Amino acid sequence: MRSVPARYQAMPDCLGVSKSLHASANMGMHMIPNGEIRALARVIGMTEIEVIVSKLKNGLTDRQREVKISIILTGIAGGYLLLCLVAPATIASDTVPELSGRANAIDYANHDSWGNKDHGEGSTLGHDQSLHGGSFAWTDLNPAWASVYAIGDLNCHQKHQRSWEVNGNQMPVCVRDIGIMLGFAIGSAIFGYRGLNRWTVRDTFLSVLPDERLTALYARDSRLIAVIVIMCIGLVPMAIDGFTQLLMGSYESTNPVRLVTGFAAGLVAGWWFTSAFAARPKFFEGASEVTLPADARLVIK
Repeated sequence: MRSVPARYQAMPDCLGVSKSLHASANMGMHMIPNGEIRALARVIGMTEIEVIVSKLKNGLTDRQREVKISIILTGIAGGYLLLCLVAPATIASDTVPELSGRANAIDYANHDSWGNKDHGEGSTLGHDQSLHGGSFAWTDLNPAWASVYAIGDLNCHQKHQRSWEVNGNQMPVCVRDIGIMLGFAIGSAIFGYRGLNRWTVRDTFLSVLPDERLTALYARDSRLIAVIVIMCIGLVPMAIDGFTQLLMGSYESTNPVRLVTGFAAGLVAGWWFTSAFAARPKFFEGASEVTLPADARLVIK
């Protein structure tokens, strides 16, 4: 007969009556290994084994997927942000001059690219590059730093007056984009720390907040409104600042304002995207299995 592992020897008296084995996942945060459960079952002649595990506030037993998604998105945003600091810091000083390009366009790939031409001083797009440190081509850089500046070139206007310098080199993206990436990384990380898959994107998004703070929202079924309000709080200030600057020639924002508004927008964006990727119904047996605040239940219509 196979021996019972020593740490289970105190259990057989009660198990002989109930014919079931209850192993709490909260006891030292360890589950009984499957092989040892089967061995114990054969020793005491059990026909059925019931393992009781601790459930999270969403009704599932783990949140590994939520953490994994958070790590990936935080790593992407945070990693590129770090490269935006390291690249200009390690390139020879004064390699990257004052730039001024277009968003969603390649302007500085080569020395004859759009950004290196004379577009006149005071132009809405571009400037006379010869008056701002001469031409620049990110293809002249090593492949690693070239890719960092290429991503910035494609996604950002790179206006020098709205950008910071490091080591005498303009950074690959503007200050507002720095704030967005920083906020996105932190928003994703916060979800990884607190967020739970609750079937729908809106319930998954709100899971970051304490359940006791959500009781009234769920009692009134105002979850979607709450999500919209939170997103607006993060996105509207940046929209107002950016569009006012675009449409009113008399208004020019400042880099501190760009940083703060970009951070707020990035924070809710990172929070939302991580929630959207984490929300998956397939991990539940049905909508009724989802645990929500205020004892609310999902109803599929």
